[in-house]
Parts: sequence; structure tokens; C-alpha cells
Amino acid sequence: MKLFSLEGKNAVITGGGSGIGEAISKTFAGQGAVVHILELDSNKAKSIEEEIKSLGGKAFGHQCDVSNQEETKKVINAISEKSKIDILINNAGIAHVGNIEGTTEADMDRLYQVNIKGVYNCILSCIETMKNHGGTILNMASIASTVGISDRFAYSMTKGAVLTMTYSVAKDYLEYGIRCNSISPARVHTPFVDNFIKKNYPGEENEVFQKLSKTQPIGRMGKPEEVAHLALYLCSDEASFITGTDFPIDGGYIKLNG
Repeated sequence: MKLFSLEGKNAVITGGGSGIGEAISKTFAGQGAVVHILELDSNKAKSIEEEIKSLGGKAFGHQCDVSNQEETKKVINAISEKSKIDILINNAGIAHVGNIEGTTEADMDRLYQVNIKGVYNCILSCIETMKNHGGTILNMASIASTVGISDRFAYSMTKGAVLTMTYSVAKDYLEYGIRCNSISPARVHTPFVDNFIKKNYPGEENEVFQKLSKTQPIGRMGKPEEVAHLALYLCSDEASFITGTDFPIDGGYIKLNG
């Protein structure tokens, strides 16, 4: 069997229709997993589902608001009734720019609902079935979970919570054969980054892109596929000795910046 094979495994990937989530969906399907893409926007989920199927992979798109516990349980229960869930990737998340004075109560509530409660809802919905056969949970944290980043107060708060949820779940479910880890990317070049620059710096897109790229010591942003490859390893049987650990993928940001 080839290394990092996911043949015979079923993976639930939140936010799997764009950016890093899209890359994970395609990578996992390419390694033989049956991929279930959960997206707030059903069109995104269906688009990636069709693309994966056109390449010979197996995928199913599901509309799901992960901040809604009832809806999340309904979608995940429907999946688990047809096939056991081996892998859960908590990738769905939203961003916010601003320090504490630039963060409204509405901003805090909005980020909490998706970035913290969404992760909680998905783990809670999967954990009971995983207790029967084991499984792997991978949470998308951030370098903002562990280091200070200017003007990212609310975002950093939520990603710090994702990191500590990872440790807690890993500790509590060792006896059930459930592994739980997280990945902490630095800035990754996704459509979100391009749209952010276009919206906030019209006419200066190239200059701002280069400036943001150079904030990583390695001199460029990460690629979604690079994060997906790390996720593949951590969810494969080759990583069966790894749990309760966060993995930075940051171009040297945490250790080499400053």
C-alpha cells in the first residue's frame, strides 16, 4: 500500500469548498478517502464535489452552518448512518482585523460562533460515533494561537481556544483510540487574501501582496497544498503515534521573526 493512503476512510472537512479546505478535500480524495465537504455555501460544496468526481475521486457536498448545533448534528448523523467517520477536519473559520478597541461585541459574537462554537459542534457531533472505532480529529489553529499579531485581537482569541480544545480532546479520548492534533499556519495565499487586499488597498495590490509575503522569514506566503500535505500526514496511519500536538507551518515565523 502506498504511503499516506486514506483508502477506505471517510473524512468530514468543514469549509472544504475553498482555500485550505479545498486543497485538503482534493488531496484526501486523491489518496482514496471518501470526502464529505461541509460548507455554508452549498454551491461551493457541490462545485468541489463535482471536480473531485471528475478526477475519479469520491466526494459529497453538504450545506451546513457549523455554528448551528442542531443543523451540524443532523448533517453529521446522516453521514455516520451511511458510513463510519474516520477523520474530522475542523477547517471552517472567519477572520477579523482590529485590536480590542476596534472589536465590537457583534464582532466577538460572530467569531465565537464560527471559530469556537463551530469546532465544538463538529467534535461533539462526531465524537460519539468515533468512540466506537477510533478516529482522527484535526483542528485548524493559527500562529495567532501562540504569538502576538497586531490587530488580530478577536481572531487570536478564537484560535487560542481552538488550540486548547485540541489538547483537551486529545487527553480525554486517548482510551478510545481517538487522536486529536492541530495545524497552525502563518499567512497562506488563498482567495481570501486576494479579496482582502483588493478591498482594502485598491490600486496597491501588488505592493501590499509583496509586503505581506515578506512578513514570513522564508520570504513568501504558504500554499494551500502545503497545508493539505501536512494534514494528510497527520490523518494517515503513518502518524498513529502523534496526538495532542500543534504543528506550525509558518515559513519560520514563530521562531525566526525578530
